Amino acid sequence: MSKKIRSEAMDRLLEGILCLEDKEEAYRFFEDLCTVNEMLSLCQRFSVAKMLREEKTYLDIAQETGASTATISRVNRALNYGNDGYDMVLDRLEGE
Repeated sequence: MSKKIRSEAMDRLLEGILCLEDKEEAYRFFEDLCTVNEMLSLCQRFSVAKMLREEKTYLDIAQETGASTATISRVNRALNYGNDGYDMVLDRLEGE
């Protein structure tokens, strides 16, 4: 994780997320924490990551998700040069 966002406050937030017990609790917490648009943006980026891993084209991804090419490029950069967070979570979800 970038040193810019590592802090005691971020640690506390992540610990809070990790203590959620189920999807309903996660909905309740994130609906309080984030705006609807923030949640939709997170969801969109996660969908873009999945589709990029499936080798879908930018055009197909943009049409299906409504994501801009800038967003798709940002997610693609994270997949290729990031901390492997998307891959870790997507791999775990595929293993269920």
